[in-house]
Amino acid sequence: MKDIQAFAQQVFASQPFSRFIGAELTASTGDSAELSLTIQDHHLQQHGFVHGGVISYLADNAITFAGGIALGGNALTAEFKINYIRPGVGIRLIASAQARSTGKRMAICQCEIYAEDGESRKLCALAQGTVVPAA
Repeated sequence: MKDIQAFAQQVFASQPFSRFIGAELTASTGDSAELSLTIQDHHLQQHGFVHGGVISYLADNAITFAGGIALGGNALTAEFKINYIRPGVGIRLIASAQARSTGKRMAICQCEIYAEDGESRKLCALAQGTVVPAA
C-alpha cells in the first residue's frame, strides 16, 4: 500500500456513521490506527458519562482500521470484546489500536480507549478483536 494515511482517510470519509457521530481518524501506520472524538452532550447517557456504545464504536472502528491496514486493504471485524474500566468523562476520547498478530486471513488487534480532560488522560476501556479481509 503506497500511502497508508491517504487510503485510511479515504475509507474513513466514506463511513456515514463515523461522520454522524463526529469521529476523526487522527493517525494510521502499517499496523495501527488512532481515532478521536470530541465529547458532546448527545454522546452521554443518563449519568453524564459517555455512552458505552460510543466507546464501543471507537474501539471497533480503530481495531478494524489497524487490522485492515495490516492485512493490506479493506477489512471487517469478525469479533471483538470490550472491558469498560471507568466511565468516559472529559473533553475527548482517544482510541488507539494496534495489530498484534497478522496472518494471511486475519489480524488480532488490541485497543486502548482513553478519556482526556485537559491535562489528564485516563484509561476507560480495553478491547481486543479479530479482523478479516472484506470479501
